[in-house]
Amino acid sequence: MGGRRSLRGRGRVRIGRRQAVPQGTSVTPEARTGAIRECLQAAFAPAVLEVVDESHLHAGHAGARDGRGHFRVALVSGHFGGMAPIARHRAVYAALGDLMTTDVHALSIDARAPGEVSG
Repeated sequence: MGGRRSLRGRGRVRIGRRQAVPQGTSVTPEARTGAIRECLQAAFAPAVLEVVDESHLHAGHAGARDGRGHFRVALVSGHFGGMAPIARHRAVYAALGDLMTTDVHALSIDARAPGEVSG
């Protein structure tokens, strides 16, 4: 059969699921940032980890209406050595698990191996 084959599930990295920040009336930005930091720290033991909540830059955006946030992460880990950029992003998404559907609307990722960082 010459039809298209789905790439879904191929090459996925399964690192483990983390419990999402409990949805409630007042999930603080600090709680979400902390949960993201905890998941990434556990999965990659990065030498450098920066998690920034940029949700305030997207106020009024359709994705902000449901309460999920916009985040930027930068991390340096030996785990990323030899991985293509798309594989690195998939690994980060897998590490965040359920947070990607419950707490994160948008995520900017800068994932590098130690030899790729200057200065």
